[in-house]
Amino acid sequence: MYYVYILYSKKLDKRYIGFTKNLIERRKQHNQKETTFTKTGAPWQLIYYEVFRSKKDAMEEEKFLKSGKGRERISFLLKDTLQNIRIGSSTG
Repeated sequence: MYYVYILYSKKLDKRYIGFTKNLIERRKQHNQKETTFTKTGAPWQLIYYEVFRSKKDAMEEEKFLKSGKGRERISFLLKDTLQNIRIGSSTG
């Protein structure tokens, strides 16, 4: 299985979109500051993920979510989640 995921850093008020084969380990790497691009934003909270059987499909979805239309979809899909985590009332 392959995962496309979105992390959120309250510290930076930023989202990070990624792709991995091992979601648990990859999130750990982000939060242990083992990745150059995300180390300044730790801790990162997992706010969304999708599962794919095909690596190619997962890579295409990651690419789409990083596009303008993809970011629009994220904002629509996670409207309540993004609002709640920004004001600190997230339940999970």
